[in-house]
This record gives sequence, structure tokens and C-alpha cells, in this order.
Amino acid sequence: MDSYRNFIKNNENQMLSLLSELISIPSVMGEATDTFPFGEKPAQTLSVILSTASQMGFTVTNRDNYYGTVDYLPDASSEPSLAVLCHLDVVPEGKGWTYPSFSLTEKDGMLYGRGVTDDKGPAVSVLFALYAIKKLGVKLSKGVRLIFGTNEENGSADIKHYLRNEKMPSMVFTPDASYPVINCEKGMARMNFSAKISNCDIISIHGGQVINAVPSDAEAIINSKYYDSAKAFIEGSNNGCVYSISERGDTVSIITKGESAHASTPENGINAITGLLQLLCSLDISDNTTAKLLSDIVRLYPHGETNGNSLGVACEDESGALTCVLSLIDAKHGKLTFSTDTRFPRSMSCDELKNKINESISKTDITLSDFSGTEPHYTSPDSFLAKTLLSVYEEETGIKGECLSIGGGTYVHGISGGVAFGVEHPGKDYRIHGADEFVPSSEFYDNTVMFAKAIEKICR
Repeated sequence: MDSYRNFIKNNENQMLSLLSELISIPSVMGEATDTFPFGEKPAQTLSVILSTASQMGFTVTNRDNYYGTVDYLPDASSEPSLAVLCHLDVVPEGKGWTYPSFSLTEKDGMLYGRGVTDDKGPAVSVLFALYAIKKLGVKLSKGVRLIFGTNEENGSADIKHYLRNEKMPSMVFTPDASYPVINCEKGMARMNFSAKISNCDIISIHGGQVINAVPSDAEAIINSKYYDSAKAFIEGSNNGCVYSISERGDTVSIITKGESAHASTPENGINAITGLLQLLCSLDISDNTTAKLLSDIVRLYPHGETNGNSLGVACEDESGALTCVLSLIDAKHGKLTFSTDTRFPRSMSCDELKNKINESISKTDITLSDFSGTEPHYTSPDSFLAKTLLSVYEEETGIKGECLSIGGGTYVHGISGGVAFGVEHPGKDYRIHGADEFVPSSEFYDNTVMFAKAIEKICR
């Protein structure tokens, strides 16, 4: 057994204890205050990990509860050459959990809990990897900085704050995605749309929890006169959704269940919102304006389609194909709003995407009320960082490594020269952003060894 693996084995209880404490804090973005820019819970999680790092003997800094740094430098005058980015915020728990979402559960060799893979588990692994280097007396010639952020799931304002205040090291990797190495990330655009809707037939519609996930739940309250028509659709439906219908006086509730998935891989999910809209469009809605609005939305975002073809934006290149998800919807008091998450390849730009969307909705009553996007991210696979990380992956796994392109936006998106390294292994679904998010306990420890060897090889 090598020295790193032996060190990790001797510190398994401490690693699990820290992970358990972090998982127990529901660090979903909350209401901003002067002290807590992303709410109290993300800041509380940051405080816990920085306190642990300080007890390990590292130099730590909390920058306004946006992010924290943990430095390990070969001498007092040096600056870090390598940064490892981890985030401590998480998406909401959602529904369908078998195990407590904000409690670490270990069962049958698996660790369950919100954040065990994205990204609290990797944060613990990275910290203990650096601790192993320190305690084992491994000589480094380059300094290392761990950056623990608190806003990755909602726009990475923490990293923007970092770049306003400090210099980013020349080499950066994040364990916020997959092995072997991700050097290319699609562009990302999040759009909000609005339209007027009559409430005489459709009382309300609500679906989705976060913009960057395929929605697993949606509900509509409609006039009771449509009960028979809705029931007939449900009985004949085979679109993958599960519907339930119940009468409530002069209204009817229709609940739609789909299957959540990350917005970067929407083909792995079943969209409850588009499934619900498909049902509503089957009804003979008496208000023509409402009927046309719903029909237009379904035409542009048909159930089961994830490539944006009906929007006129479908495209594909060596970095992958465009994906598009209608992820949030809300309709009440005469106004309907919905939001989408689009991931687009290197051959497209934000401006091109926006122009095509506006063209597609130009003959509808739908308005694009907000557009925010980031261009695709790319780092050469021939960079020292990418090649070194690939070599570590190959040595530790015995599997040939290669640089990959993904639709997900990792924590290094937009950081020059940055790549992602871990922690998901190819072909496995760790239920990130879904119920029963998990990581095999063996991988939790193996990741720690991998990170220690990567840091040593890069900075020796």
C-alpha cells in the first residue's frame, strides 16, 4: 500500500466526520444580506471547512463569505501556482429520496446525501489530499491554493468576486465534473420568457425547482369541465410521464411526474412540464389566446425533444450537440413565465443563439424577457496541466485517458487554461441534482489519493 493510500485509510473516520457535517447543512442559496451574499447556510458550510483546514495547519482566508482559500506554500514569499476549485453550495433536495437528503448515509458501500458527489465530497477529498502531502512531508516546489466557493449552482458570483480581488494561479483544475479530463465545455444560456394567459380555464400551472435540471414534477389547476378530457388523455398516454388527477370542487388538479436529470444531459430525464403542457394542449380550451399560447410553447418545446430542433437552433460539432430544456414554469393571475437552459457547442455564440430564439418566437405572444449566457470554454489538450492529469488518471486506474467535451458548465468555465478532473467515472450515473445522490465509498477515498498524486506531480 502506497503512503497516500495508507494515510487516507488511517484518516477515513475524520474524512467521513467532516463530510457528514457538511452534508447536514442545507447549503442551498438563500436570501442575501450584507454579511451573507448567498444566504446563511452556504456561509456556514464554508466556515466549517475553513475551520478544519486551519486546524490542519494551513493558511486560510474567508473572503466576505463569497469564498475561502486554503494555501500550502513552499516558502512564505511564494505564490500558489496551482488552484483547485471546489464548491460547497448545493441544489435543493427535490423529491423522491430514499435516504435523508441532508444527512450522510452509508449503506452497502455507498455514501448518500445531497452534495456527496457535487461537490462536498470532492471538497473533503481535495482538503485531505493536501493534508496528506503536508503530513507526509512531500516536497513541493510550487504553491497550492484550494478555493472553496459558495455560489457555483447559481451563477458562480463567488469566482467573479475572487477575480475582482485576487490573481488566479496559472494552473487550475476542479473536481466538479468527470474523469479523465474535461478540456472543453459547451456554452450555456439561460432564458426567461413571459406571456399573458387567461385564468378562466387554466387557473394555475407550476413546475420545476431549478433552471439547470429536467423538471420531475409539475401541476396544473384547471376548470372542472375538462375533467373527462384530461382523464381520457391520461388513459391513452404513453409519453413516459405519470399523471394523477383529482377534483377539487369546481376545479381539477393534474399532477405530472417525470424523471429529473441534469440539464447538460436532458436525454436522461423525462420532462414533467412538457408532459403536462402536452396534456393541456389536448383539451379544447375555450379561450383562443390561451389555447394558442400553450400550442406555441408545445410546438417550440415538444415533449421528448432535447436538441432545440423545433426552435431552429439545433447544431452539432466536435464538442457535441446543442441541448435545450424547458425547466421552470409558473402561470397565475393572468401571467405565464417559463425558463429554459440551453447548452451549445463551440460553433455557436450567445448572440447567434439569442437571435435565432427571437426569430422563432417572433410570430407568437411569447416575449424573451431575460437572456444570460456564457461562451464555450476550451483549453488545449496539449497543455502541461491536461497532460499531467491524464497521466495520473492512467496510472491510478489502468485505463487510457483522453480529454473530453461536455455540456455541463464546470467551475473552471471561463478561467483561462482551466480543466475539470473528476469525480464521476465514465458511464456511471451518480444522480447529481436528483434524488439519492451517491458516491461509492471506495471512490471517495480513491479520489483523495488521485488528487494527492496529481497535486504532487504538478507542483513537485
